[in-house]
Amino acid sequence: MAAAALRIARRFAGGVAAAIALFLLTAWIGSAIPRNPDWTEPLPDEPGVVTIMVGTNGVHTELVMPLVTPQIDWRPLFPAADVPAAGEPYTHIAVGWGEREVFLNTPTWADLDPVDAVRALIGGDALLHVAHYVRPAPGPDNRPLRLRAAEYARLAARIRAALPPDHRRARYPGYARHDVFYDAKGSYSWRNTCNQWTSDSLAAAGVRIGRWSPLAGGVMRWIPEPR
Repeated sequence: MAAAALRIARRFAGGVAAAIALFLLTAWIGSAIPRNPDWTEPLPDEPGVVTIMVGTNGVHTELVMPLVTPQIDWRPLFPAADVPAAGEPYTHIAVGWGEREVFLNTPTWADLDPVDAVRALIGGDALLHVAHYVRPAPGPDNRPLRLRAAEYARLAARIRAALPPDHRRARYPGYARHDVFYDAKGSYSWRNTCNQWTSDSLAAAGVRIGRWSPLAGGVMRWIPEPR
Protein backbone atom coordinates (compact mmCIF):
# COMPACT_ATOMS: atom_id res chain seq x y z
CA MET A 1 0.00 0.00 0.00
CA ALA A 2 2.79 2.38 0.92
CA ALA A 3 4.58 1.73 -2.38
CA ALA A 4 1.36 2.31 -4.34
CA ALA A 5 0.71 5.56 -2.51
CA LEU A 6 4.26 6.68 -3.21
CA ARG A 7 3.82 5.94 -6.93
CA ILE A 8 0.57 7.91 -7.01
CA ALA A 9 2.23 10.84 -5.23
CA ARG A 10 5.12 10.80 -7.68
CA ARG A 11 2.76 10.71 -10.67
CA PHE A 12 0.76 13.58 -9.23
CA ALA A 13 3.90 15.64 -8.61
CA GLY A 14 5.11 14.83 -12.11
CA GLY A 15 1.77 15.92 -13.56
CA VAL A 16 1.87 19.20 -11.66
CA ALA A 17 5.44 19.86 -12.80
CA ALA A 18 4.50 19.10 -16.41
CA ALA A 19 1.49 21.41 -16.21
CA ILE A 20 3.64 24.24 -14.83
CA ALA A 21 6.27 23.71 -17.51
CA LEU A 22 3.60 23.73 -20.23
CA PHE A 23 2.10 26.93 -18.81
CA LEU A 24 5.48 28.68 -18.73
CA LEU A 25 6.32 27.57 -22.26
CA THR A 26 2.93 28.66 -23.59
CA ALA A 27 3.21 31.99 -21.79
CA TRP A 28 6.67 32.58 -23.27
CA ILE A 29 5.45 31.78 -26.78
CA GLY A 30 2.19 33.71 -26.40
CA SER A 31 3.91 36.82 -25.13
CA ALA A 32 6.34 36.74 -28.07
CA ILE A 33 3.54 36.93 -30.67
CA PRO A 34 2.84 40.64 -31.20
CA ARG A 35 -0.41 42.47 -31.47
CA ASN A 36 -0.32 45.77 -33.38
CA PRO A 37 3.00 44.68 -34.97
CA ASP A 38 3.33 47.82 -37.11
CA TRP A 39 3.09 50.23 -34.18
CA THR A 40 6.04 52.50 -33.48
CA GLU A 41 6.58 54.74 -30.49
CA PRO A 42 6.15 58.45 -31.34
CA LEU A 43 9.07 60.83 -31.11
CA PRO A 44 9.27 62.97 -27.96
CA ASP A 45 8.59 66.19 -29.88
CA GLU A 46 5.57 64.86 -31.76
CA PRO A 47 2.52 67.04 -30.97
CA GLY A 48 0.18 65.67 -28.33
CA VAL A 49 2.51 62.97 -27.02
CA VAL A 50 1.64 61.64 -23.56
CA THR A 51 4.31 59.78 -21.60
CA ILE A 52 3.09 57.01 -19.33
CA MET A 53 5.09 54.34 -17.53
CA VAL A 54 4.63 50.60 -17.26
CA GLY A 55 5.59 49.51 -13.76
CA THR A 56 6.40 46.07 -12.37
CA ASN A 57 7.49 44.44 -9.13
CA GLY A 58 8.53 41.32 -10.99
CA VAL A 59 5.16 39.59 -10.53
CA HIS A 60 2.52 42.26 -11.15
CA THR A 61 2.36 45.11 -13.69
CA GLU A 62 0.58 48.45 -13.61
CA LEU A 63 0.06 51.54 -15.74
CA VAL A 64 1.44 54.81 -14.40
CA MET A 65 -0.22 57.87 -15.95
CA PRO A 66 -0.28 61.65 -15.54
CA LEU A 67 -3.08 62.75 -13.26
CA VAL A 68 -4.36 65.35 -15.74
CA THR A 69 -3.98 65.55 -19.53
CA PRO A 70 -6.17 66.99 -22.30
CA GLN A 71 -7.52 63.46 -22.85
CA ILE A 72 -8.66 62.78 -19.28
CA ASP A 73 -8.65 64.13 -15.75
CA TRP A 74 -8.42 61.13 -13.42
CA ARG A 75 -9.25 63.11 -10.27
CA PRO A 76 -13.05 62.69 -10.43
CA LEU A 77 -12.71 58.92 -10.97
CA PHE A 78 -9.87 58.32 -8.50
CA PRO A 79 -9.96 61.24 -6.04
CA ALA A 80 -7.04 61.76 -3.68
CA ALA A 81 -9.63 62.06 -0.91
CA ASP A 82 -9.95 58.25 -1.10
CA VAL A 83 -6.41 57.72 0.27
CA PRO A 84 -5.18 58.59 3.79
CA ALA A 85 -2.48 60.99 2.53
CA ALA A 86 -4.99 63.08 0.62
CA GLY A 87 -3.14 66.39 0.84
CA GLU A 88 -0.02 65.54 -1.18
CA PRO A 89 0.63 67.31 -4.52
CA TYR A 90 0.06 64.19 -6.62
CA THR A 91 1.05 64.25 -10.27
CA HIS A 92 0.43 60.63 -11.36
CA ILE A 93 -1.69 57.60 -10.65
CA ALA A 94 -0.79 53.95 -11.09
CA VAL A 95 -3.61 51.58 -12.00
CA GLY A 96 -3.43 47.79 -11.85
CA TRP A 97 -6.10 45.10 -12.08
CA GLY A 98 -6.10 41.87 -10.11
CA GLU A 99 -7.92 39.26 -8.06
CA ARG A 100 -9.88 40.51 -5.05
CA GLU A 101 -8.73 38.15 -2.28
CA VAL A 102 -5.08 38.15 -3.33
CA PHE A 103 -5.07 41.95 -3.58
CA LEU A 104 -6.77 42.55 -0.24
CA ASN A 105 -4.91 39.90 1.76
CA THR A 106 -1.39 40.26 0.38
CA PRO A 107 0.29 43.52 1.41
CA THR A 108 3.62 41.73 0.77
CA TRP A 109 4.37 38.54 -1.15
CA ALA A 110 5.33 36.92 2.15
CA ASP A 111 1.66 37.25 3.12
CA LEU A 112 0.39 35.33 0.10
CA ASP A 113 -2.01 32.58 1.14
CA PRO A 114 -1.60 29.53 -1.14
CA VAL A 115 -5.35 28.89 -0.87
CA ASP A 116 -6.10 32.40 -2.15
CA ALA A 117 -3.57 31.93 -4.96
CA VAL A 118 -5.13 28.65 -6.11
CA ARG A 119 -8.64 30.10 -5.94
CA ALA A 120 -7.51 33.09 -8.01
CA LEU A 121 -6.08 30.85 -10.73
CA ILE A 122 -9.37 28.97 -10.90
CA GLY A 123 -11.39 32.18 -11.03
CA GLY A 124 -12.07 35.16 -8.80
CA ASP A 125 -13.63 38.62 -8.73
CA ALA A 126 -11.53 41.60 -9.77
CA LEU A 127 -10.39 44.83 -8.15
CA LEU A 128 -8.51 47.86 -9.39
CA HIS A 129 -5.52 48.98 -7.33
CA VAL A 130 -4.90 52.70 -7.64
CA ALA A 131 -1.84 54.40 -6.16
CA HIS A 132 -1.15 58.14 -6.19
CA TYR A 133 2.40 59.39 -6.77
CA VAL A 134 4.33 62.65 -6.85
CA ARG A 135 6.64 62.77 -9.89
CA PRO A 136 7.52 59.03 -10.02
CA ALA A 137 11.01 58.41 -11.36
CA PRO A 138 11.59 56.20 -14.41
CA GLY A 139 13.79 53.16 -14.03
CA PRO A 140 14.12 49.46 -14.94
CA ASP A 141 10.91 48.65 -13.04
CA ASN A 142 9.07 51.82 -14.12
CA ARG A 143 9.61 52.14 -17.86
CA PRO A 144 8.47 55.18 -19.84
CA LEU A 145 6.28 54.66 -22.88
CA ARG A 146 5.21 57.47 -25.20
CA LEU A 147 1.70 57.43 -26.68
CA ARG A 148 0.00 59.62 -29.24
CA ALA A 149 -3.00 61.60 -28.06
CA ALA A 150 -5.52 59.27 -29.70
CA GLU A 151 -3.71 56.20 -28.33
CA TYR A 152 -3.76 57.55 -24.80
CA ALA A 153 -7.45 58.41 -25.17
CA ARG A 154 -8.14 54.78 -26.10
CA LEU A 155 -6.08 53.57 -23.13
CA ALA A 156 -8.03 55.84 -20.78
CA ALA A 157 -11.33 54.61 -22.20
CA ARG A 158 -10.25 51.01 -21.66
CA ILE A 159 -9.41 51.70 -17.99
CA ARG A 160 -12.67 53.56 -17.41
CA ALA A 161 -14.55 50.60 -18.90
CA ALA A 162 -13.13 48.39 -16.12
CA LEU A 163 -15.09 50.33 -13.50
CA PRO A 164 -18.67 49.42 -12.58
CA PRO A 165 -21.29 52.19 -12.28
CA ASP A 166 -20.73 54.59 -9.38
CA HIS A 167 -23.59 53.18 -7.31
CA ARG A 168 -22.00 49.70 -7.42
CA ARG A 169 -18.41 50.80 -6.87
CA ALA A 170 -17.15 49.92 -3.40
CA ARG A 171 -13.82 51.17 -2.04
CA TYR A 172 -11.33 49.25 0.12
CA PRO A 173 -8.26 50.39 2.08
CA GLY A 174 -4.91 50.05 0.34
CA TYR A 175 -1.55 48.95 1.70
CA ALA A 176 -0.13 52.37 2.53
CA ARG A 177 -1.17 56.02 2.81
CA HIS A 178 -1.31 56.71 -0.92
CA ASP A 179 -3.24 53.77 -2.42
CA VAL A 180 -6.75 52.33 -2.51
CA PHE A 181 -8.77 49.49 -4.09
CA TYR A 182 -11.99 49.73 -6.08
CA ASP A 183 -14.42 47.13 -7.35
CA ALA A 184 -13.78 46.32 -11.01
CA LYS A 185 -15.43 44.45 -13.83
CA GLY A 186 -14.10 41.13 -15.03
CA SER A 187 -13.01 37.80 -13.61
CA TYR A 188 -9.44 36.83 -12.81
CA SER A 189 -8.09 33.41 -13.79
CA TRP A 190 -4.91 31.78 -15.02
CA ARG A 191 -5.97 32.77 -18.55
CA ASN A 192 -6.85 36.36 -17.62
CA THR A 193 -4.28 37.61 -15.12
CA CYS A 194 -3.29 41.04 -13.90
CA ASN A 195 -0.53 41.14 -16.50
CA GLN A 196 -2.88 40.08 -19.27
CA TRP A 197 -5.09 43.03 -18.29
CA THR A 198 -2.12 45.37 -18.66
CA SER A 199 -1.28 43.81 -22.02
CA ASP A 200 -4.89 44.02 -23.23
CA SER A 201 -5.13 47.66 -22.16
CA LEU A 202 -1.98 48.58 -24.08
CA ALA A 203 -3.18 46.58 -27.09
CA ALA A 204 -6.49 48.47 -27.02
CA ALA A 205 -4.50 51.70 -27.24
CA GLY A 206 -2.73 50.34 -30.33
CA VAL A 207 0.64 49.58 -28.73
CA ARG A 208 2.75 46.67 -29.95
CA ILE A 209 2.52 44.09 -27.17
CA GLY A 210 2.36 40.31 -26.76
CA ARG A 211 -0.82 38.39 -27.49
CA TRP A 212 -0.95 36.36 -24.27
CA SER A 213 1.09 37.67 -21.37
CA PRO A 214 -0.02 36.11 -18.08
CA LEU A 215 3.37 36.85 -16.49
CA ALA A 216 5.00 40.22 -15.85
CA GLY A 217 8.03 39.39 -17.97
CA GLY A 218 5.83 38.85 -20.99
CA VAL A 219 4.62 42.45 -20.71
CA MET A 220 7.94 44.06 -19.87
CA ARG A 221 9.79 42.36 -22.75
CA TRP A 222 8.02 44.84 -25.07
CA ILE A 223 8.80 47.97 -23.02
CA PRO A 224 12.45 49.05 -23.29
CA GLU A 225 14.33 50.10 -20.19
CA PRO A 226 15.10 53.83 -20.06
CA ARG A 227 18.57 54.82 -21.19
